[in-house]
Amino acid sequence: MGTVTDMENKAKKETPISMHGGRTGGPKGPSSGAASGAGMDRRVDVKKKPWKKIGIGVVAIIVIGFLAMLVMDASSGRTYKVNKDRVVVSTVSKGVFEDFIPVRGRVTPLKTVFLDAIEGGRVEKVLVEDGAMLKKGDLIVQLSNTNLQLEVTRNEAAVTEQLNNMRTIELQLEQNRLQHKRDLVEIDYQIIKLTRQAERQRVLASKGAVSQATLDDTEDELTYYKNKQAVTKESQTADAKLQESQLKFLKEASSRLENNLTLARQNLENLSVKAPVAGKLSGFDLQVGQSISRGGRMGQIDDPNHYKLVANIDEFYLGRVDIGQTASFNHDGKVYQLVVKKIYPQVNNGQFEVDFEFVGGEPQDIRRGQTLQTKLTLGDSATATLIPNGAFFQDTGGNWVFVVSPDGTQAVKRTVHLGRRNSRFIEVLDGLEVGEKVITSPYTSYTDMDRLKLGSK
Repeated sequence: MGTVTDMENKAKKETPISMHGGRTGGPKGPSSGAASGAGMDRRVDVKKKPWKKIGIGVVAIIVIGFLAMLVMDASSGRTYKVNKDRVVVSTVSKGVFEDFIPVRGRVTPLKTVFLDAIEGGRVEKVLVEDGAMLKKGDLIVQLSNTNLQLEVTRNEAAVTEQLNNMRTIELQLEQNRLQHKRDLVEIDYQIIKLTRQAERQRVLASKGAVSQATLDDTEDELTYYKNKQAVTKESQTADAKLQESQLKFLKEASSRLENNLTLARQNLENLSVKAPVAGKLSGFDLQVGQSISRGGRMGQIDDPNHYKLVANIDEFYLGRVDIGQTASFNHDGKVYQLVVKKIYPQVNNGQFEVDFEFVGGEPQDIRRGQTLQTKLTLGDSATATLIPNGAFFQDTGGNWVFVVSPDGTQAVKRTVHLGRRNSRFIEVLDGLEVGEKVITSPYTSYTDMDRLKLGSK
């Protein structure tokens, strides 16, 4: 298609036709005819198509919208697009919060005595079967241990020898004590004898019947025995003190040796394993010829009539579970009460262990190893703002949630303050209003996001 200028040039080259059918502007015609004919020519305008302008405008709008979206997203933080059908949206409500947690407990005997081998050995006889009801002192299994028997025999010989040596020492001390007594008796006798002799010789010496030398010898011998008496008494006192301490030590040593001898004999008796208490034997699976190591577990004896519950509770509640708190469960239409008796603070795999004991009776048909669903009460019920309990709590720790906008197109991260929680609800202390909607499904894929765009597939 040509332009207007091209059409004009083409018109000039052609011969114009007058309104009367004659030619005008020829070589012989007047110039005025050409002027009047030119006034009758029409100018043809070329039409432009509008789609180009429309396309440019649409592209400009798209670019401006995209840039505006980028600016808005940058100002609103990190954004993640989520299919709204894949998230759970819950409404914040007002209601009564029951402060309890469900607890699954395992039935175990209230009292258990473990059967461990005090001395190892080879199983010679198995006298009862697993599950048997035992009385205290019933023989369970007979073991044999040759090395232990030889060791006990050697210990008995060594202890017997030491006891004999101490008995000899005790005998020597006693003989020494008796010797001192005999010496004093002899000295006392000599003193009495010489005293009488000296008195008689003094009378005779005054009459000249006995020489003065004889009298002097008698008095000197009397003095000697008196001095010997004093020394002997002093030695006897010292020996008596030493003998007393030695005898005390020897008696204590003898007692220890006798106890050792008794223990050595008991080790042999321990090869005959007997029931320490009455109860039901469980975990017992020994075979004749089997070797049992020292301290090895052979089984256990359980209280057959009384049970307790052992439960594992999430470590989140470690600071809220106390001894004396009550729990309950329904069994065959009857509610049974339990109380927290013992708390094990060690945390394994995010859980800690608690022992519950029955209060006011227990079901008669429960069995060891059975599991029971109980409800542990942590506090009193109260009216509160609530949101349904969900998996989001494990991802945020209850510090923030995604709050859905009123139009449902997006969810914005918001800091909140959550309180107590049970299996159904979480108590809201601050940050949320009744009627607002929050996402309570897991946040695993977008914990680092600030905003979620909720769309469809």
